[in-house]
Amino acid sequence: MASFDLVSEIDEMELQNALLNTEKQIAGRFDFKGTDAKAEYKEKEKVIEIKAEGEMKVKAILDILRTNMGKRGIGTRGMKESEITSSGLKMKKMTLTLVSGFDKEGQKLLNRLIKESAFKGKSQYMDEKYRLESKSIDELQSLFQFLRTHKDMNLELNMQNLKR
Repeated sequence: MASFDLVSEIDEMELQNALLNTEKQIAGRFDFKGTDAKAEYKEKEKVIEIKAEGEMKVKAILDILRTNMGKRGIGTRGMKESEITSSGLKMKKMTLTLVSGFDKEGQKLLNRLIKESAFKGKSQYMDEKYRLESKSIDELQSLFQFLRTHKDMNLELNMQNLKR
């Protein structure tokens, strides 16, 4: 019986690397020379804070960050963006909250999508992850692709502990 665990989390090391690449690109760009533009990660709050001297620059930093996250294989579905707000002295800021784990709505959505996919196997929720079991490993992988690419899914899904 093949199985794997489905978790909702963002790889922190890859996120740190994406943020470092973002900082390097900001330092090298002409339109950010002499400004106090930055994107920093606050680990305890699981928040990325983007600060710059205008809305356009905040959006540019967000675009650079998304590009670097994509290159590192980190999806942006696990992030919730706030509105761009003023933080004084012509500075604007935006916070990106990183979502990990399954809340009640996420669990309901995942259960609905598993039923919708006509999955022939067993699924159970345990300790912040879903254990999915089936006779066929191909069926498990196709279910994972279905869940990950579904338009209603608003969580970043990863596969762990694949057993054949």
